[in-house]
Amino acid sequence: MRVAIVEDDVVQGDTLEQWFTDQGADVHLFRGSRDFVRMAGRESFDLALVDWMLPEMTGHEVLRWLREDRSNDMPVIFITARDAEEDIVEALSAGADDYLVKPVRKLELMSRIEAVMRRARPHARSQKIEIAQYCFELQSKRVTVSGEPVELTDKEFELAVFLFRNLGRLLSRGHMLEAVWGQTANLATRTVDTHVSRVRSKLNLRPDNGFRLVPTYNYGYRLEQLSDEQAEEQPA
Repeated sequence: MRVAIVEDDVVQGDTLEQWFTDQGADVHLFRGSRDFVRMAGRESFDLALVDWMLPEMTGHEVLRWLREDRSNDMPVIFITARDAEEDIVEALSAGADDYLVKPVRKLELMSRIEAVMRRARPHARSQKIEIAQYCFELQSKRVTVSGEPVELTDKEFELAVFLFRNLGRLLSRGHMLEAVWGQTANLATRTVDTHVSRVRSKLNLRPDNGFRLVPTYNYGYRLEQLSDEQAEEQPA
């Protein structure tokens, strides 16, 4: 999981970073809200933990930027000392997925995150992913399209699973590199483009087959499932 932590309190931020590092997550810690906004403009994350009271931009302003300016549905959990009922209602109404009051307890936080991710990404922990004509069996690394097996390399399979688990989401190349090749992988982003091209071809991810793998300039890719009407509207 790729996690963004936006927390100006040094002790709190370092503690959260260590908790997630221990869990094997790819953690990106931001001391200021504008640093996070700059990064989120060119990179994607699975989850963001955001302090409400931040310098430069409040957590509420960061959330509004994500939801309204960027149309980003990434799960966001507020972590804050503010515990008034009206604050909690305001945060949830603005699009936060959950709200924790400091001091944060590790086990509660991890349980809340698991619940949020189950709602946001229903295929995240599944051992079998079935979407339309595509079926991925994770343990055997077997993929079939309309019942017919398709041969993928290990990395192609992992990339395809990552795309289908994040169907409809805009994913940055950096996010894809971390998820498929590992946090410390010293690879050019061209590696992502090459593997995406192979996965698109082998799985026939094209409008006439009901799917579209769309590149976004200087950012990454989005796998979209098209309705019958959308597929018919695509040029031949």
